Amino acid sequence: MSTTPSDPLAALGDLPGVADAVDSVRKAVDRVYGHRVMRRRSNEVTAEAALRGARGSASLSGADWNLEEVRRRTDFSGEDEARIVGAALRLTAEAGQLLSIWRQSPLRVLARLHLVAAGGATPDDTVGRPRLAGEPVEEPLIEAPVPGADEVSGRLEGLSQLIIAGGSAPALVTASVVHGELLALRPFASHNGLVARTAERIVLIGSGLDPKSICPAEVGHAEQGRAAYVAAFEGYVSGSPEGMAAWIAHCGRSVGLGVRESTAVCEALQRGAA
Repeated sequence: MSTTPSDPLAALGDLPGVADAVDSVRKAVDRVYGHRVMRRRSNEVTAEAALRGARGSASLSGADWNLEEVRRRTDFSGEDEARIVGAALRLTAEAGQLLSIWRQSPLRVLARLHLVAAGGATPDDTVGRPRLAGEPVEEPLIEAPVPGADEVSGRLEGLSQLIIAGGSAPALVTASVVHGELLALRPFASHNGLVARTAERIVLIGSGLDPKSICPAEVGHAEQGRAAYVAAFEGYVSGSPEGMAAWIAHCGRSVGLGVRESTAVCEALQRGAA
């Protein structure tokens, strides 16, 4: 992978196919923001996008509920799937509250996200902090080798510094790397997939690409399916230019599918059907 010391994320934008993915996402996002419903009912679109995004993220973590069940339920305690859906909903609600902190202290935000995801259900002290040496990781979808605690600490610090430094990388590239790196590291004892996808959402919102949070990439990740998600992630883990480009393109398609979902919501609101 070709990188520069000053802005390694920006260099990823030069990989084959990445510029096209970035351009496609930008045009799709611009189209949905230009929809006439967004002028007066954007809050409703944001709320619906949050619900659908949470449902999509939960499905990738093993709780594949239909949307109406997510909408109907009020109690998310009890069985494992309910707790997963509840965690996804809490994270989606929390994401917008952490934007101002993300740029200054991304590690603090990640710790907060894990605390929110766990919801106080874990009785030990693993919640809200990166795992220590020897502590197990629960993330059934991702089977890649789990890095050791020292490697996790170093790579989290490196990711944090890249975010704090900013740079010229497109929002899609930065969001994809944040998502992929957190999946690769699985820094917490649990809920790493949910946290990684929420962090992707935070980058897309905070970058200005999707300031109203109406383009839920989680919907697209779920729609493409768990097998495609894992296959694209394996490209990220490989570290090869082709693998990295494939992962970024996959994330771009996910945002595009999220845009399509919210466009449908806008059309339904316009017809008075939602």
